[in-house]
Amino acid sequence: MAELLGPNDVRNLAEGLNTAPTKKWGQNFVVDAGTVRRIVRIAGVTADDHVVEVGPGLGSLTLALLETGARVTAVEIDPVLAAALAQTVAERAPEFAGNLTVIGADAMKVDALPEPPTALVANLPYNVSVPVILHFLETFESLERILVMVQSEVADRLAAPPGSRTYGIPSAKAAWYCSVRRAGDVGRAVFWPVPRVDSALVLMQRREVPETTVSREQVWAVIDASFAHRRKGLRGSLAELAGTNAKAEEALIALGIEPLTRGEALGIADFVRIAEELARREAAGSATLEQ
Repeated sequence: MAELLGPNDVRNLAEGLNTAPTKKWGQNFVVDAGTVRRIVRIAGVTADDHVVEVGPGLGSLTLALLETGARVTAVEIDPVLAAALAQTVAERAPEFAGNLTVIGADAMKVDALPEPPTALVANLPYNVSVPVILHFLETFESLERILVMVQSEVADRLAAPPGSRTYGIPSAKAAWYCSVRRAGDVGRAVFWPVPRVDSALVLMQRREVPETTVSREQVWAVIDASFAHRRKGLRGSLAELAGTNAKAEEALIALGIEPLTRGEALGIADFVRIAEELARREAAGSATLEQ
């Protein structure tokens, strides 16, 4: 078993590095060993996994991941923390040190890893959590599951079903790739510094993306437009994509969707159908002009 980090260990490590959590990178370090082991357990990490961890910080979660026998690639944007992580692991979990790779980089720019990852497990900075999740899902098709600790409000948005108050762009785009559910709450006291917001765990299981004749970008353009003005019906929201309000209405009626329906009422399959219908009509219009 690895020697996990407690509150004093985290503070002593930070002091030794002459560093502290910064708002710049949204750092809140986990100081509770029970919490990181809970995260690893819910994520179902085993020795067969290659786990990518974004924002390992001082290594609290990294150590818990490594003690499963999994291979871990830690992506850390803070150069001081990235340089120190391997030494911390060597001292506290020497038998697992060979399973760790550290990449000092912005997670949003990572497009290659030592081997295809099977899981993403991380305590994500609140301000970049959704973009990071979507980037890794798009970039690494080998990812089977994701377990992230995020702001509670973000967790609600990611896991929200169509028709709920918190359903929106993150919910729809996450549903393109995964089934998503909240996997538990996390108390503020397990962090240093203590955040002003609540946190929660989100578990995402990869599934086949919807079969479609259009690109992901075309579907996401429909999603973005549908939520750009939440008080508008789809007829108005999709007018720019369709060309006019009237053309948007015609496309929606053809699909059996009430034109004044709002985006939050639709699931990912509906957004795919709309994107396909708009593309079909655009192609038909272009063909007519060429004749």
